[in-house]
Amino acid sequence: MKRAILGGVMLLALAACKRESTSNTQTTALEEEVVLWTPYNDSAEVAANADHEKEHMRYKFIQSKVLDKNTVFLPLYEEVAQFPEATYNRMKPLVLEQNIPTLQGHIADGRFSYEDLVLFYLTRIYKYELPNTSTLNTVLALNPRVLEEARLLEASSAEQHPIYGMPILLKDNIGTQEMNTTAGAIALMENETEDAFIVERLKEKGALILGKVNLSEWANFICDCPNGQSAVGGQTLNPYGRRVFDTGGSSAGSGASVAANYAVAAVGTETSGSILSPSGQHSVVGLKPTIGLLSRTGIVPISSTLDTPGPMTKSVIDNGILMDAMRGFDEQDSKSVQADWEETWYAPGNATLKGKRLGVLKNYMERDSLYKETVAQLRQAGAAIIEFEPPEVAFDGFLSILNIDMKNDLPRYIATQIKNKDVVRVETVGDVIHFNLQDSVVRIPYGQTYFDGILADSTSVEDLQIIKQRLKQNGRTYFNIPMAQHQLDAILSINNFDAGAAAVAEYPALTVPMGCRESGEPVNLTFIARQFQEGKLYELGTAFEALTKARKIPEGYKD
Repeated sequence: MKRAILGGVMLLALAACKRESTSNTQTTALEEEVVLWTPYNDSAEVAANADHEKEHMRYKFIQSKVLDKNTVFLPLYEEVAQFPEATYNRMKPLVLEQNIPTLQGHIADGRFSYEDLVLFYLTRIYKYELPNTSTLNTVLALNPRVLEEARLLEASSAEQHPIYGMPILLKDNIGTQEMNTTAGAIALMENETEDAFIVERLKEKGALILGKVNLSEWANFICDCPNGQSAVGGQTLNPYGRRVFDTGGSSAGSGASVAANYAVAAVGTETSGSILSPSGQHSVVGLKPTIGLLSRTGIVPISSTLDTPGPMTKSVIDNGILMDAMRGFDEQDSKSVQADWEETWYAPGNATLKGKRLGVLKNYMERDSLYKETVAQLRQAGAAIIEFEPPEVAFDGFLSILNIDMKNDLPRYIATQIKNKDVVRVETVGDVIHFNLQDSVVRIPYGQTYFDGILADSTSVEDLQIIKQRLKQNGRTYFNIPMAQHQLDAILSINNFDAGAAAVAEYPALTVPMGCRESGEPVNLTFIARQFQEGKLYELGTAFEALTKARKIPEGYKD
């Protein structure tokens, strides 16, 4: 007999059902007895979005057609179900929206353990992701050993990196030993890998990999699709307004899970806007670092020219801690650099906006009232505000960089990173296209226009190098002319509005919550600086965050 436990039931009730089912002497496995989640008919939700004012949010599906959430949630269910509700409620004010130093302080004081912290976040994930009425379709996999790993950790000490014991979620294009790495694509659904380089760095410092989260399939480079949709994970939804507000992409699951307090932090990836966009849409802090500061080895690629992972967090200090924990020189990554910064380079002692010279774009001042109001706050806080119009530069050829890089980089990833190539039977972009056409309704409900474009692009090696050099120069011209002319510390943008220019320039960008529109949709202020000026960005971001305190937890995810 199977016992169906529908979403929305309290975990303590689930525990009671668990005890009842396991008392059956004929039962040999919990998985045969308990069904935590049942699929539902999402047609009403799809129909409700058919007239959405934003065409790309007129969804074709919400629920994944291939992911059984029971396989994700059952392995840890027994322990999560036994986590006392009283302990969860006691921990809520100590954990929700709190930064890493605060959490480490509570653990050092004995208020809770690293295992308790993991169970707290797992409880939230089960509480909100199992019911079909509250799920954000974020979690694709959970680390089955995470509680065992947490129990092995000792109380925090000054000798440990601050990331020690902190539960982290990874975008599901980042390789891990414990869980498959799908990039949201059915073609990679069984993909087994070793840990990506940045995951090795996190584990070395004692971070706990909690699980993998949804993303725009192939990091938003398969079709003109809704942000946050993948054939594996379904449609990621925004906790500030499910099916109301865009999630941004491609690190949609990373943004939504951090916003809903499903983990201390998450790791996203960006080629052009894929960290900045979902960070802005979810009122979280996101850093797209200088290309080369973080390794790309073990991450499903788009472009070895422009790809980078980056941290997504609820606060600037957490962002710096996670960024620092992932750093390291990787000899397998041709763009990798070693930055020998001081130990706490990411934590400015006396961050201030006073005297900082910040460039603001005139057209944003004219068309965006929140940006204009925020700039006025910065001026009142003592910053020197310089309005400017950016130089006119062309960015044509950008798509060819992505096309040709992916045509070459994806086969290289498959050849070097996938351990079970006898199961994952694709080797090239063409193979993936053919695989998807075998069941286009399930595998590519929005088509695969970008993949078709990869094969159609005939740009030569020589022409590609010319394009790359020209775009890098144009991107740097776009920022360097106003920076030099006005001696700017940073240029202020909105969300991912200038992500393309920052991408080709290989410049870092830090996006920090600045509030919400009248509709309730979050929006961020984005600071852009020159290469390797992440420390300066963190100083500006820290001061701005203290000034505005703009981030608020989503209303429906406070309990």
